[in-house]
Formats: sequence, structure tokens, C-alpha cells
Amino acid sequence: MQMSENASSLERRIDVAVPVAKFNQEVEKRLQKLAHTVKLHGFRPGKVPLKVVAQQFGQQVRQEVLESELESRFVDAIKDKSLKVAGFPKFEAKKGEEGSESLVFGAIFEIYPEVALGDISGAKITRPVFEVTTADVDRTLETLRKQRAVFEPVDRAAESGDKVDIDFAGKIDGETFEGGTAKGVPVVLGEGKMIAGFESAIIGMKPGETKSAKVTFPKDYHGKEVAGKKAVFEITLNRLEAPKLPEFDAEFAKSLGVENGDMEAVRAEIEANLKREVKRRIQAKLKDQVMQALLDSTQIELPNSLVEMEKYRLVDQARQDLEARGMKDMPIPQDMFDEQARRRVNLGLILAELVKTHELHAKPEQIRAVIEEFAENYEHPEEVVRWHYAEPSRLNDAESFALEENVVAWALGSAKVKDKAVTFEELMGN
Repeated sequence: MQMSENASSLERRIDVAVPVAKFNQEVEKRLQKLAHTVKLHGFRPGKVPLKVVAQQFGQQVRQEVLESELESRFVDAIKDKSLKVAGFPKFEAKKGEEGSESLVFGAIFEIYPEVALGDISGAKITRPVFEVTTADVDRTLETLRKQRAVFEPVDRAAESGDKVDIDFAGKIDGETFEGGTAKGVPVVLGEGKMIAGFESAIIGMKPGETKSAKVTFPKDYHGKEVAGKKAVFEITLNRLEAPKLPEFDAEFAKSLGVENGDMEAVRAEIEANLKREVKRRIQAKLKDQVMQALLDSTQIELPNSLVEMEKYRLVDQARQDLEARGMKDMPIPQDMFDEQARRRVNLGLILAELVKTHELHAKPEQIRAVIEEFAENYEHPEEVVRWHYAEPSRLNDAESFALEENVVAWALGSAKVKDKAVTFEELMGN
């Protein structure tokens, strides 16, 4: 086996030979086996002549045998070369010598690059610091209370938080425009779902009143024909309802899943959930910074085959997500995932080398801790834990998460870390 000159630093080329006699022998063997099982119109099962089977399935069988032989002989050919192949090889038929007893193919493939880890000792990482307080629990309780509000008719002027039913008709430069007129539109004032100035114009109105409101569409408005333009809307208030919030009592507690109606138990559960979410958000922000520091410090030539495989996987994932939402047969350009695929492959190679070099593999007790923490979100945590351990493959996600935690912990011990107190809103991204 000869190694040809590389087209790139990662690409390799070798010749793979398949003996013609062995190839024909294997094709004949498979056709004979197929003749005993194939069903063709006009013939009894197992009685189809070999010549007919060869005519019908010969090309397919030859292709299958060739692919199998090439794969097997490629593996044998690189076994003694200490090469770590990335992706799958491409085979190109080569013109053999006249009377040759072998079919010769050129195998083109890539190998994994050598990864020289960079130095992140100078990287600056900000660690958010936040402690859950009673005020945070109170605020969350109030939010849950508002979510369970019941709207009832009231006889007064509209206020923020009220639910209204309106008709409106808009004009730009005295002319109506598409989408500018509607009837019976429900709006909760203060949610900001209408363009600026629209909801504020309704505040103070009473049912049956009509009012003009001057507004300006944002320059980045999705409707390009009206983006950045000024409009005048005639708004009629048809119905007005005010929110009636539930009391903090046993019924409210039961609506949140606490069957005994104990509000203290509700508060305790909210506090525990907030602490879990705060921990998760802090970990996520640290992980993002660590991964970027690793990418910035380590330069790698990426195997194109791995990038293409990752792009294909991302496209397939996006397609499944769209189909789950009822959107089938939508075109998904692979190019839109190019940057994301390159980043994932890059990080995968860096993390693999980092874990090997610093022995950061996830330990069984770490995997168990991840699963138990995840299970706390469910009514019967012990059942969730048992489900994960019933099938080894179900531990993969927890193992990956624990491994990433080890990488982050290692990085925080190597980089320059600065603690920064943040508010609840900053941490949650609101």
C-alpha cells in the first residue's frame, strides 16, 4: 500500500485492491442464496432460475459486495498505519493493468488532527453571584398569582393590566393599509404586544368610547411596507375587564400542585426551584465563557468530513423539529448551519484532548448526582432515577453534562475569574 501526496494536511490517499476471483465468488454466493428466497411473478418460491435472479438483482448485489469488500480491505490497509480516520473514505475506481487479477480503487480520507491545547491562564471569566431571597420567592408567587387571574367586567376607565376588546382602523397619509383594520381584538394592557403608543392610548377610555391615537411603526417592523411610517388609528373600546387575583390560600396552593393546601410548602418548593434554576443559569453562563476561551486559545485544522457530518445531523434535527410543529417539506439549506457545525466539531476535538490530558472523565458518582438533581423536578424522583439506570444508553446525556462540569471546574482553576453580583433579572436574561 502506497501513501500518495496529501491534498491537505489531513487528507490521505491509499490504494485498495479487491481480487476479481474473490469478488465474483462472493457475488455468485449471494445470488445463489437470493435465488432460494426471492419471490418473482411466474415462479414458485425457491425455483427462480439463477440466470433470472442475476438479471434482476445482479447490479445491486455486485454493488453491495464491492462496498463490503472495499470497506473490509480499507480497514485492513490502515490497521498497521496507526491512522485515526475521521469520517468515511471516498473510493474512486482506478484503471488497472490489462489482465489484472484485482479491482483497484483509490481511497481518499481524512485523519483527525493533532490538537495542541492553548493556554487559557490569561482568559478573563466573570462568575455571576446571586442568592435567592424571600423577595424573590414573593415575586415568583405574585407572578403565579397573576397567571391564574380571572377577568371580570368593571364599570370604570381602563387601567394597565385590564383586558379589553377593541376595534381599530388605521391610516397612513390618509390612506388605509393592509392589516391596519380589525374588529373584536383582545388586548391585555401593559403586556406590550401592540406597537408603542397604541396600548397607552387605550388607558383612560371607557366602553363605547372612540379615540384617535398617533403611532409610529418601528423601523425594523416585520411589515416592510409600513416600517418607520407614522399612522393614525381610530380605536373603539367595546368591552373592559379587570383581573381578579386569587387569594394566597389553600385553594391557591392546590392549584400549584400542593394537595394539602399548605402555603409554606408552596414557598419552600418555589425557593428550591429558584435555587436550582439560579444554579443552572450560572453554570450555563460560565460554560459559555469557558468554551469561548478554549476556542480562542486553540487553533485546529478541522476535517471537512466531520463538519459535513455535523451539518447533516443539524439539518436532520431541524427537520424533525419543524415536522413536530406541523411544518413538513420545508427546504433547509445546509449552509445556514456551517458556522454552528464548525464550532461544534472544533469544541468536540478540544474537549476530547482536554479530558484525556487532564483526566477529566465523568465519575459514576458525578453522573448519579446529575440524574438525581434532574429527577427532583418530577413528582416521583426515584422512578426517574431507576428509568435512567435501566438502560445504559440513557446515561449518555448525564455523562456529557458531568464531563462538561469537570471541564468548567478545571478552566475556572486556570483562568482569571472575577465574581460579579447580578440581579435576578440580569441572571434570568429578562
